[in-house]
Amino acid sequence: MIDHSTVQQILDTADIVDVVSDFVSLKKRGSNWIGLCPFHNDRRPSFYVSRAKGICKCFACGEGGSAVNFIMKHEQLSYPEALRYLARKYHIEIQEKELTDEEKQAQTEREAMLMLNEWACDYFEKQLHETQMGQDIGLAYFRERGFNDATIKEFRLGYSSEGYDDFYKAATKQGFNPQLLFDLGLCIPSDHGGGHDRFRGRVMFPIMNIAGKVIGFGGRTLKKDKNIAKYVNSPESVIYKKGDIIYGLYQAKREINKLDKCFIVEGYADVISMHQAGFKNVIASSGTALTLGHIYAIRRFTSNVTEMFDGDAAGVKAALRGVDMLLKEGLNIKVLPLPPEDDPDSFVRSHSFTEVEEYIKQNETDFINFKTSIVLKDAQNDPIKRTAAITDVVKSIAIIPDEIARMVYAKECSGLFGMDEQTILRQIKHYRGKYIEQWEKERQQQKAREQRMRESGQPVDEQAPLPPPPLDYLQTEDPATETVTTHTPRGLSSVTVQEREVIKLIINYGMCFLCETVYDDGNRPTTVLEYINNELLLDQMEFSDPLYAHTFKKALQYIEPFYRDLETFNTNAEKRIEEYTKQELEKEDDEELEAMDSAGLINAQERKLKSAKATANLKVKNELQDFRCSYLQRALCSIDDAQVRQLSCDIATESLPQLSKIHTQFAVIVEDRDRLLNLVPDRLYNWKNALLSQRIDDLKARIATASPDQLPQLMEQLQELYKIRHQLASYIGDRVVNPK
Repeated sequence: MIDHSTVQQILDTADIVDVVSDFVSLKKRGSNWIGLCPFHNDRRPSFYVSRAKGICKCFACGEGGSAVNFIMKHEQLSYPEALRYLARKYHIEIQEKELTDEEKQAQTEREAMLMLNEWACDYFEKQLHETQMGQDIGLAYFRERGFNDATIKEFRLGYSSEGYDDFYKAATKQGFNPQLLFDLGLCIPSDHGGGHDRFRGRVMFPIMNIAGKVIGFGGRTLKKDKNIAKYVNSPESVIYKKGDIIYGLYQAKREINKLDKCFIVEGYADVISMHQAGFKNVIASSGTALTLGHIYAIRRFTSNVTEMFDGDAAGVKAALRGVDMLLKEGLNIKVLPLPPEDDPDSFVRSHSFTEVEEYIKQNETDFINFKTSIVLKDAQNDPIKRTAAITDVVKSIAIIPDEIARMVYAKECSGLFGMDEQTILRQIKHYRGKYIEQWEKERQQQKAREQRMRESGQPVDEQAPLPPPPLDYLQTEDPATETVTTHTPRGLSSVTVQEREVIKLIINYGMCFLCETVYDDGNRPTTVLEYINNELLLDQMEFSDPLYAHTFKKALQYIEPFYRDLETFNTNAEKRIEEYTKQELEKEDDEELEAMDSAGLINAQERKLKSAKATANLKVKNELQDFRCSYLQRALCSIDDAQVRQLSCDIATESLPQLSKIHTQFAVIVEDRDRLLNLVPDRLYNWKNALLSQRIDDLKARIATASPDQLPQLMEQLQELYKIRHQLASYIGDRVVNPK
């Protein structure tokens, strides 16, 4: 429902690095960016992003694609919804028509749930700001907590009225399916029919995913009745998994990425108060104990975590539990206990930014010092308790995946406990071995359980991951050297292999200028795609592989739009040349010119202008080459056709990782696009040769079973094929393999 020009504007505007950075912390490597893959439990960066190609690829699990593809997979959106997501991100206006009843019915459950939650969030916000009760109760509470208007707006805080079914009536009147209200936990079915509101009489904290979409709610009661739960949270649903969602990560992710560090606190108000106080890299575990899903979400942005907890006994206990989980996943952990009478919310409200910052510097400590001080607190004069306490600390060190980190902590333990370092290292090795044995046991048990389910005909969740392996078991090769995962099936015929080579040229370089073709009305420039199409028409050839044939057909549909877009590009070229010339002139140093006489000054200015224009023309020329080279690849990698999109993304990412700095420094790298004039005919000839070989083999098989009457005619056909093959050999040379 989105026209071509708008789609093209979205694709041209979307920066793949910018899009992926919303979900993954990326670091520059050569001409690419790398980070931890968001589609599997990645422990070493294997996710590559290329701004030049506009694509991304994980070289461990194979996921990736264009910006549209990435959003579709990560956010589980349809193609149109992914385009709308990018349009909203880059403030591109899309004219959308009202959906019909049939189209509404056809929307996926996930899309419908996200739409309902967004509407609910708007509803609660309006209740807070536009109703008397919302202002007197909800807004007054937030003001009492010290939240200002900007903070309330940023975290989209709201209020749910006291009415029994006010929200239910408003939502159903709006046209939302009651069952959807029950599935999301916004309402609860009533015994007498209809439903009533789950969050009535509560201030509302929307829970957002990493993309900023509302997936759930937390509601806090303002009543003092002990029989009423203080907090009520949305139940789990298709879009809300408590064990995977970090509260505040959407608001904090950029600051976490920038500072390479985050603070973990306990509650919603703790996050909001610290954020308002200037500490914007703060998150919470969304009302549940810390889980592996939470840790994986954090690890995409940083490996440096500080647990900030209440100073009372319950806070210390929770911190100890969280520390071991974070250590096990290879994160660098520090802890920050607050005074016993404070939690993060009250602490930052009663201290200035400078005071809080200074407190963090003075009291933030590594886990080994913290845990040692806790476990040895009551065991100084009791050998049995002291032994148990030391063992507890050693077990924590043993689960750290990095061997060097374990050795450093062992040395620190030696000083703290007054024990021999080698003794501690032996114990760490002992418990490390037990941990790995336990992991192997869990893995085998899960595999056996899945096998039993398959044998009994029960459904098996293929997406359920095995227990994450210790880092000791992971491969250490650089992902850039790994074999790229593609969707090419094994055992392809030689014809299909050559067809794929031609399709690769079309996807990667289809709109590049190749040569001039002679027509009745004169010579015209011809693209790679047009040249290949002409050759196939002349030789009456077609792709035998259905997907390749379908992709080729889709590619041909872009010829006309390409020339329209090329005309627009060329129309604006003169303006860009003027802009680049102006930029080049501004770069020049005018000190020498000021010392010249008038004649020398005129000559120098002319040379300067000439040089600036030459540089500007070269820039625009290179831009034109990049525009042509990337046009079809970007289009097919973002097309509304899942099979073509997947094939195009696989092919586009095959050569994504760059050579190392040493190789690029001392080697002259010749890209395929620099030798297209030879490469395109060669690939076509190889394809034709494979077809001839196939026909020759088929004819030989017929000859082997033919009757004497049929033999002369078949032999004549075979000789004719050999003759054609001999002519083709003059083009292909030694690469022609003689038939056996």
